[in-house]
Amino acid sequence: MFQLKYSGSDTFNMFPIKNPSNGLFGKSTYGPTFGGGHDLHTFNGTIISAGAYFALNGYTNFGSSFNNSGLTFDKINNGNFNVTELEVYRVTDGQRIKILPQPWRKTHEWNEKYLETLTEDIVSFKPSGKLGLSDVRILMLGPIGAGKSSFYNTINSVFKGRISRSAPCGLSTNGITIAYTPYEVYVRSAASLNFRLCDTRGLEVTQGLESLECNYLLDGNIPDFYQFNPVAPISPTNPGFVHQPMVTDQIHCVLFVIDAATVGDIPQKLVDKMNSFQTLVNLKGIPQVVILTKVDQACQEVAGNITNVFKSKDIEAAVEKASNLLGLPRNHVLPVKNYETEIELDDNISILALMALRQVLHFAEDYIQVLQNKLKACGVSSEKLDQRESLEKGSDQE
Repeated sequence: MFQLKYSGSDTFNMFPIKNPSNGLFGKSTYGPTFGGGHDLHTFNGTIISAGAYFALNGYTNFGSSFNNSGLTFDKINNGNFNVTELEVYRVTDGQRIKILPQPWRKTHEWNEKYLETLTEDIVSFKPSGKLGLSDVRILMLGPIGAGKSSFYNTINSVFKGRISRSAPCGLSTNGITIAYTPYEVYVRSAASLNFRLCDTRGLEVTQGLESLECNYLLDGNIPDFYQFNPVAPISPTNPGFVHQPMVTDQIHCVLFVIDAATVGDIPQKLVDKMNSFQTLVNLKGIPQVVILTKVDQACQEVAGNITNVFKSKDIEAAVEKASNLLGLPRNHVLPVKNYETEIELDDNISILALMALRQVLHFAEDYIQVLQNKLKACGVSSEKLDQRESLEKGSDQE
């Protein structure tokens, strides 16, 4: 049996009526040909996409090996060979397995050694330069329920060697996270790594984080563990407000965390809010990344095998949508699957998450180097930064 779906036409199933051994032929010079009498010859040579469809150059001659159930040529393919969907399957032990195309994003071969390499790269990460940074701060922003807290839990789980839930997560009308929390990531020895994933309130159309609060977060004015008040946004008069933040308090990379399954359904007003935040981020030169979560819910092939993520056309389309939504390059859109239903670690889920995190750290490192050059050009030496940091620490202890 094979399926046909032509432009402007419904999908039709064709069933063999004679010798099933004559079901399918193929060579390197032409596409699949079905039936001993060439009931359907799909194409010769190379077919180029016309945008919304592929214009095949084949022909039909139904009735030799396949039953067309009395349908005429026009009824089957709407009078054309413009194919909008083309899927290839392999049958193994009676099971139909979809053959996915070549990866749209090439990566290293996924195996235990690659997982070790990613882990070592992240463990060894340390902010370079002379800015006095012990770690970098990565701010996570995104709609409620997109998976900000779960992304932190996923990363922390990988390095703890077990499923961890240090950050509260779940479903709530107004979100679970209500405080600015710069989470550290710990390895099994209890040592912390040199970055913090900073969780904060989810974004909403009428409530949630506002532009002024976002600006304060980026600049390091909001103290750690500050609990946001939806009725009274933070201001310089609030106790604990950091009036002279250090580089160590500031944000070094921003993650927009978005659900891959609903990326095309985000309300325009919420998109506008994220774009307004981007304006602030752009003015400060801080790098931006999209973490595209829940890829298993956006594509069945990925749900069955996470390693299909960079072969899936559905995920590629979600990446394209996210890229257009926020005006970021596609290599700044990083698909992940958070640990959600699992109670044991899975190497492939871990690899995907660490690939994203390593790229984020690379962007943060690039920003730090640029920032260091800017400060140097302004005549701010590392000694002055160190003195200022010492003075602030002394002031905090009084």
